[in-house]
Amino acid sequence: MKRIDIICFSDAGAALAEKLQAYLSRAQVSIHSTPHTARQYAFEAHENMKEAMGEMFAHSDAVIFICAVGIAVRTIAPFIQSKTTDPAVVVMDDQGRFAISLLSGHIGGANTLAKELAAAIGAQAVITTATDGAGKFSCDAWAAEHDCAVSSMALAKKVSAEILKQDIPVATEFPLPETLPGGLSAGDSGTSGIYIGVHTEEPFIETLRLIPRILTLGIGCRRGATKEQIVSAVETVLQANQIDARAIAQICSIDVKKDEVGLLEAAKHLNVPIHFYSAAELLAVPGNFEESAFVYEQVGVGNVCERAAVISGETPVIPKTAADGVTIAAAIKKWSIVF
Repeated sequence: MKRIDIICFSDAGAALAEKLQAYLSRAQVSIHSTPHTARQYAFEAHENMKEAMGEMFAHSDAVIFICAVGIAVRTIAPFIQSKTTDPAVVVMDDQGRFAISLLSGHIGGANTLAKELAAAIGAQAVITTATDGAGKFSCDAWAAEHDCAVSSMALAKKVSAEILKQDIPVATEFPLPETLPGGLSAGDSGTSGIYIGVHTEEPFIETLRLIPRILTLGIGCRRGATKEQIVSAVETVLQANQIDARAIAQICSIDVKKDEVGLLEAAKHLNVPIHFYSAAELLAVPGNFEESAFVYEQVGVGNVCERAAVISGETPVIPKTAADGVTIAAAIKKWSIVF
């Protein structure tokens, strides 16, 4: 569940905040309301919100200010770090006339949030990013909306600038829709272009890769395997199969490993969730798997990694592979490109 913080400084703003909270019921919404007169706005924002803002920037997905744009700018200025990590920031006036995307419009989702809020209350969304204004494809915004990693933010910026001038080619390991957004054309060669997929393909001289997070790793390991061993094994296996590690969505294993420190630390290092299943659940997974009598005697199922990788119906892409006391298999969930 997403976390959204709403900050307001007037009675009208507080009323609007409550209205927005009802609309944003799908998220965990907190209202920070300090109703005062207009003369006290700047003081409240600067003095009382400064400490809270650092915590919000670290943990919130979005921050909505209901106040003057200048107050919002002065409040967030010390905490802005990177477009890849900063939360979405949207500013609204307390009469609910405008919803302004102020920060992290694409990756953070402020553009989308501003449009949603405006539609909900009948306001005007204010979007100032160039690709949106020109009706062109936005690499980083599309990646954020479809849970894709971006191979290079510097190259994404360069490609976005080129899209404003001319169509650029897009290649993919998934079927492309017949109709493409403005700025894109189907193609697999050229000076620069976009590749959408989990593999490390680079069909263009400069290839911007958008990597869907759809890979499930099934992992088995010896008791006491270290984080370093597991991470190294994952990297080795993925590199051998030309799959980008940023495509990993989750790790799955057997429940007897749920207290395996190395495995838990490896999942944390890779910044992905880890799920554990019982031997009975893994045995119930349909398919033909390479079974080990020794492993069966130890944990009650003869193949942990392959069964764990496909337990939710994913399609296998890497069979059981052993590396330094770790067994790894991988599968991808069904995914399609939607523009």
